[in-house]
Amino acid sequence: MNTLICPKIFGDSVKAFFTEKSVGADAERISRLLSIRTENIYLPIQKHTDGVLILDDDFTPKIADAVVTRRRGILIGVKVADCVPVLLYDRKKSVIGVVHAGWRGTAAQIVKKTIAVMIKKFKSLQDDIIIALGPCIRGSCYQVDFEVKDSVCKATGDGEYCIRKDKKYLIDLGSANMIQAMSLGIPGGNIWLSSDCTHCNPDRYHSFRYSKQYNGSQGGFIGIL
Repeated sequence: MNTLICPKIFGDSVKAFFTEKSVGADAERISRLLSIRTENIYLPIQKHTDGVLILDDDFTPKIADAVVTRRRGILIGVKVADCVPVLLYDRKKSVIGVVHAGWRGTAAQIVKKTIAVMIKKFKSLQDDIIIALGPCIRGSCYQVDFEVKDSVCKATGDGEYCIRKDKKYLIDLGSANMIQAMSLGIPGGNIWLSSDCTHCNPDRYHSFRYSKQYNGSQGGFIGIL
């Protein structure tokens, strides 16, 4: 049976989930699984940018790596294959968001920029924002060079998410994005972080680092249906 990972932190207010490779990030498959029209599933054109799209009535695919909306009856999502899928929900203003955060997005503080859009455009309060960070490449599986480490650490600050080993650096992207969200005032109790590593579980998740090539993606999706 197809598996959806549904963090309980959201309660029953929204439909929020991460997929495994058995479901992937195909809009038609998600449509059949949830009985939602394909045209009501929005996926941006991801380019590892720090762009945050505010989705209104125009469903034309646009380049962005984060989407924020208060529209009901739709799902917004991102595709990942090691990067961090992030879901956000303002439980008071009924605003939802989704983020694709690879190392470039993390270095560009895309999660913080998405939260800032929710605060500025929709008057969200940090205490009302719930965040879930889904399965991604974790800790010892994500070895990077100094340039990547330096970019992520400058954006995130000190923390155990980054350690040095044999002249290389190991970064936990999920933890880095959690730290960034908390630095903007999101309470730690409002954040859920998956413990699953995509690289360690190639039977369950697509992993670009593991396969050394692109073989597909899973995703993160959220909607007020």
